[in-house]
Amino acid sequence: MPQSDPVDPVDRYVARLYRWALSVAPEKYRAWALNELRSVVDHDFALWGTGLLSDARFHSVTVTGGLPQDFPHLLEETRSINPILPVMLRQLDEPVDLQRVMPDEALFKSAFYQRTFAPHGITRVLATAHLDPRSGLYSLITLYRRDPARVWTETDLARQRRLPFHLVNAASHLFFLHLAKIHEKLPSGAAAVVDAQGRFHESQPRFLDFLDRHFPGRRDPQTLPFDLPPPGTQQMINDALCVRCESMGDLWVLHLWPAGPLDRLTTREREIVLAVSQGLSFKQAARKIGIAPSTVANHLYRIYRKLDVYSRTELALLVYPENPPDKTDAPRAVTAPLSPAH
Repeated sequence: MPQSDPVDPVDRYVARLYRWALSVAPEKYRAWALNELRSVVDHDFALWGTGLLSDARFHSVTVTGGLPQDFPHLLEETRSINPILPVMLRQLDEPVDLQRVMPDEALFKSAFYQRTFAPHGITRVLATAHLDPRSGLYSLITLYRRDPARVWTETDLARQRRLPFHLVNAASHLFFLHLAKIHEKLPSGAAAVVDAQGRFHESQPRFLDFLDRHFPGRRDPQTLPFDLPPPGTQQMINDALCVRCESMGDLWVLHLWPAGPLDRLTTREREIVLAVSQGLSFKQAARKIGIAPSTVANHLYRIYRKLDVYSRTELALLVYPENPPDKTDAPRAVTAPLSPAH
């Protein structure tokens, strides 16, 4: 006779949440965690959304099981008539079974049900709200079933009661590890994970130190004091900091570091600086970048003026302050700024 597994399924699931933190891409982690949750509390669909009580929309949201991407938008639109929402907010971290809030007969006839759940055949809803005291963000974790005969049991509720805290903290743990890997590549800077509204989901202490130093008296310490730059771009902030933004699903990773001389250059100018600092001639640099030699000369003239340097040697020292290229390998230094080529 096979022996029963002595390990509690919730404990096993929670252990996987943390252990797999470095094995799942950050932008896919929530969907992975919800799919894995089926082994603990069986469900057909699931939703994990975050936001503020003051907002009528999700800042970040993940749905699984084939629910359409506009499903969260329907929940936002029907928030005022959602019978389960006020109960969840009164009972944080306590799973709420919609069937116990509103009997089936009344629920299935309601406008809320007809707009949100009926199109997807959903009949059973188990929802839990969790407040993260660090970020001030609420997380809504909701499980859905189609079959009305599959009611939520006391075991389902007991298991779900233990999970929201670990789901939120495991995601934060994953973000923390992801930011630590970024810091290895950019030791002079710091990074943070924010949503589209600029709300922090995770941040390195140094990131907040930068903001406190350059934005004294900022009103909300949990929100960026500047607009998100477009993804994949780099911008100067307050003429003292550089910020780069990268997408991570429906969240964003921000890299922040003290602006150096080269950060004040355009992308093209930085390409030219790196090329000539490596000892390439105008023609070689132009060939490498794919522009005309005269364009290299024009850019270099402006670069010298921006950086207040007078030779390629000085330029190389800005790029490689600790290990400049060997002078014997570099082209002859220019002793004065180049005039623009015509």
